[in-house]
Amino acid sequence: MGRKHPSKGQFPKINLKVKMILLISLLIIGVCIIFVVFLERFISDLVEDQISKRAISLAHSVALMPEIKNAFELDDPSSVIQEIVEPIQKESGAEFIVVGNTEGIRYAHPNPSFIGEKMVGGDNTRALQHGESYVSVQEGTLGLSIRGKVPIISDGSIIGVVSVGFLNDNVQLMVKDQSKSLWMTIGIIVLLGISGAVFITHYIKRLLHDMEPEEISHLYFQKEAILQSTHEGIIAVDDIGEITAMNKAAMDIVFTEEANKQNNYIRSPIHAVIPSLDIFKHLKEMDRFNNREMVFGENVVLVNGMPIFSNNLFTGVVFTFRKKTELEKVTEELKRIKQYANAQRALTHEFSNKLHIILGLVQYDRKNDAIQFIKKESNLQQTRLSFLTEKVADPLIQALLQGKYNQANELGITMDIHKDSRMDHQFTSLKQDAILTALGNVIENALESVKVKDEGERRVSIFFTDIGDDCIFEVNDSGSGVAEENIKRIFDQGFSTKKGYSRGTGLALTRLMVNKMGGEIMLEDGELGGACFIIIIPKDGRG
Repeated sequence: MGRKHPSKGQFPKINLKVKMILLISLLIIGVCIIFVVFLERFISDLVEDQISKRAISLAHSVALMPEIKNAFELDDPSSVIQEIVEPIQKESGAEFIVVGNTEGIRYAHPNPSFIGEKMVGGDNTRALQHGESYVSVQEGTLGLSIRGKVPIISDGSIIGVVSVGFLNDNVQLMVKDQSKSLWMTIGIIVLLGISGAVFITHYIKRLLHDMEPEEISHLYFQKEAILQSTHEGIIAVDDIGEITAMNKAAMDIVFTEEANKQNNYIRSPIHAVIPSLDIFKHLKEMDRFNNREMVFGENVVLVNGMPIFSNNLFTGVVFTFRKKTELEKVTEELKRIKQYANAQRALTHEFSNKLHIILGLVQYDRKNDAIQFIKKESNLQQTRLSFLTEKVADPLIQALLQGKYNQANELGITMDIHKDSRMDHQFTSLKQDAILTALGNVIENALESVKVKDEGERRVSIFFTDIGDDCIFEVNDSGSGVAEENIKRIFDQGFSTKKGYSRGTGLALTRLMVNKMGGEIMLEDGELGGACFIIIIPKDGRG
């Protein structure tokens, strides 16, 4: 598909790959920045909390020292307290440890020149008046600091206060040191994320056959237009048997009721909507099929199935449907021609065998036997033709019965027509088509059913009459019959007791055509031990 080039004065469009890389990268960077800001704040609060706990813990330790308490009773407490506190302050890493009396006068300070002066910050009230231990952030002589305040108590009385401090600037330096490693880690994550975005977009573009969203959208609407404008019904099914597309023509063919046509069958299993179209059954039996006759409601439909493969993997099936309207007559004519051809072939084969018999008799100089054999066969043929001509008024039905008789004779099957049979009624073309299709399918099934029997047990019997308001045809056979559990399904499209592909259509088609003429077809137990099919066509009415 050709690419559109931007005209002058217009900015070139950014393709999908670049857009996805930019958007995914911006998303990753944005999420990482928010995460880092949150984590940095969390680390800052955590460090400050740890420093605060450290300050107040150290202040408690100093306030509880007996040497500190005893020093308050001396004339010059600072001389003792300064010597005790100074090494503790250096070892602990605190910026200062200040000890003062109840009036806030310093007895210890990192800068000895401040000893004897009043403590700065004004945050000793809670410790000196209420005996509380707490943390405060105040500006002192050394700058803004985090302070741990603990009262010094001796014999139940408050005699002073210990203030342990860490400068805020030093705390922020500690936070920055932690943040550096955090930002480096996030930077590596962002680079990996961008690399992943490039890989993902390349993979997605390859799946999309390097097409842009506008091209995909255009193809989608183009496909919908083609799908809905096609007169043939189309149903697409995925690899698990669910419908992914269905056009209006398919809805009209498959469903006769308007309520069903309004339903959305997308993502419905195909075997639930059309039981005869089981894709997994078809895949086991063939790669594809063409012009298979099926019955959907009142419609005889020609169905084509095409499996779809991508990289040698099965991805679904596309079914196409068309009503058997204009092709119906042509198809029926071809079927009849095929039946006539089979009848002629059987007749030719039969006469070929008889000619060889006559030739053998002549070669052995048994002319009288040859003459008798010819007379016998001539009488049989004449009797049969005379019987059909006398009993059946319709020439096409005569030809069908003659052809089936020859076919049965070739297969070693005894086929007889009841002597009381008679069919003088003249049928319309539509009823004639229905009878030829129905009778031909039923006799063909009878021949197939009995040909597996032993010789001498292969029998098919036919009876027909037009006495009364209906024309009735009965076909009995000596086959194995139909199992009781299969009787209800014997006329269903796609159901067959025979092995092999493309079965289960003949009887369904027969019932459909007979019903269209206002008639019916029934199955009963036969007099010969097998099945008995009864076809009833009314003389008047439809057709």
